[in-house]
Amino acid sequence: MSVTTNDDPTKLNFRRYQPGVTQVKRWQDVIFKAGASYKCPTYTQSAPPCQGSCPSGEDIRGYLAIVRGTEKPPLGADGKPTMPWQEYAWRRLTEANPFPAIMGRVCPAPCESGCNRNAVEDHVGINSVEHFLGQYAIANKLAFPKPGKSTGKKVAIIGGGPAGLSCAYQLARKGHAVTIFDEHEFLGGMMRYGIPGFRTPREVLDAEIQRILDLGVSARLKCRVGTDFKMEDLRKEFDAVFLGLGAQAGRALPIPDATAPNVVTATAFLQAFNDGRMQYVGRRVVVVGGGDTSIDVATVARRLGHIENAKPTDIEGAIAGRMAHDVAAISAKQGAEVTLTSVFAIDKMQANKHEIEQALAEGIAILGGLAPVGLVRGADGRAMALRVAQCEAKFIGPKLEIKIVEGSERDIPADLIVSAIGQAVDFSGLEEFDNGKGAVSADKNYQIAGKPGVFAGGDLIRPHLLTSAIGHGSIAADGLDRFLAGEEMEKRPKIDVHAFDLQRKMIERGLEIKPIKGATRGSDSLGGVHNFENRSDRYVIPQDKLFLGHFSYTPRLKRKIVTLDAKAALGNFQERLETLAEADAQAEAKRCMSCGMCFECDNCVVYCPQLAVKKVPKKEATTGRYVYTDYARCVGCHICAEVCPTGYIQMGLGE
Repeated sequence: MSVTTNDDPTKLNFRRYQPGVTQVKRWQDVIFKAGASYKCPTYTQSAPPCQGSCPSGEDIRGYLAIVRGTEKPPLGADGKPTMPWQEYAWRRLTEANPFPAIMGRVCPAPCESGCNRNAVEDHVGINSVEHFLGQYAIANKLAFPKPGKSTGKKVAIIGGGPAGLSCAYQLARKGHAVTIFDEHEFLGGMMRYGIPGFRTPREVLDAEIQRILDLGVSARLKCRVGTDFKMEDLRKEFDAVFLGLGAQAGRALPIPDATAPNVVTATAFLQAFNDGRMQYVGRRVVVVGGGDTSIDVATVARRLGHIENAKPTDIEGAIAGRMAHDVAAISAKQGAEVTLTSVFAIDKMQANKHEIEQALAEGIAILGGLAPVGLVRGADGRAMALRVAQCEAKFIGPKLEIKIVEGSERDIPADLIVSAIGQAVDFSGLEEFDNGKGAVSADKNYQIAGKPGVFAGGDLIRPHLLTSAIGHGSIAADGLDRFLAGEEMEKRPKIDVHAFDLQRKMIERGLEIKPIKGATRGSDSLGGVHNFENRSDRYVIPQDKLFLGHFSYTPRLKRKIVTLDAKAALGNFQERLETLAEADAQAEAKRCMSCGMCFECDNCVVYCPQLAVKKVPKKEATTGRYVYTDYARCVGCHICAEVCPTGYIQMGLGE
């Protein structure tokens, strides 16, 4: 067993002048050419790419600014902070996502892939800071504030997974009465039944779900809408309905006669394991997939191992829920030989790169560029091997095309074959919502076409990430709220995320928002700040709009990850991912370049030759209002914009 360290051999990527460049660009030339410019600086809030890439819609830059200390918690009447910075950051984060401790562990973090810091050396560890804040909230028993008043409206949520719970959370905060219907014994959906507990610890999941229930959300468990309840009954009892039943039916292998008793789907496999109904697997397990779910199946199979001298039907009994819990405890376990196949090459697989590395370290064989083409059966009808062939796979638009290489077939011996190639929705009793393609069609507010008052989100729209389902639930809650109020559906913004709210910050600070006198071009519509414009709903700022030379090489502080070898993985269901220490979380947040928002570096004040850029008086200043421009002094030299690290200053006034 070993533990990763923070050593990172990555070299500095950003260079102002590339090797071989002999012509030096002088700032003076730019300034002199701009001497006759009519443009003056305007302060423009843009969306950072991390937020634009976050399906949950988190205000990532906002909570990182709080963690780093740039934005302070509001002060009380006694002049002291009303809450610790950790709680303030957690509350900012959970305005969008009520599951930071879970998502900080399992989210593949598309926000980090889009981080502009990648142009300097390495992305900010956004996911690790989210993890830290989620754990802080659980340790300190933080709760969501209950709504001030009830609207008297009732909403039924079908499905207690990430989409349904997210929608219930947002609706409860708006004062609506919410009831969740779920066919399982516990809430959580794919967070509980689709991901193994060593990735989503059950006590953590239970704590984050309980916070939502504590808002007054009710749950009716072990009942299925469409079977135990009909939609007609819900329509009579509730004012609106949200469908978040997920896609928990697995897809069979795309080969003829793939129904052997020891060929199962990933969803059935993981649910049997998470229910405690499966304690072991066969000696040789083959998983077909390439995404995160296939990695979960492979790592679970490796940990479970197999039982020596197991009866031929034990595996099917475990999947079907007929195996006694104590069988494994009295049997000798051996390590299972696990093979994972994908139609893509290993470096092109959709699974998280880190999870692939962990699986390889645990002794799981990963074979890329192979497609299943058939089963090899024994006399008893059971699969003895999976027949595969070399292939070339690529997406043409949304469609995946697989070209088989003739004559390349070979067999991979298997006692158990698991199909992890996708999920399907079970529409039993709810056929009216099936769009004919095994999914639900909804508009940008996630209202189902032709079904007023019925909204949907999550995997039944399109199987994707947990964070996507959380975002769907949040947006659908806004649409449901407008529907219940009898209002028209709003047009959703191009960049549909939570963003810094200057008006709220000014109110927190006790500042009066006064109307602007005179020219208002480029000013915030609130009228609070002259030449401030919020473009966060339509513009993501790219790295070439930043002054990257301001940022020095600072290695990312990584969470410690317990890496198991093939022997240590057997029977080990302990969590592998450790939480960042508080000091490390703060240091990591300081690596955030605050793209599109001032982080108070003073460059514009220091470098302005006309003394036109000045600090806002301390009594009037707040986040987003740190500096202002005296336009009587400004000559349009552009220096302030050139040296602004975050791209917050843009030369737009006068256009």
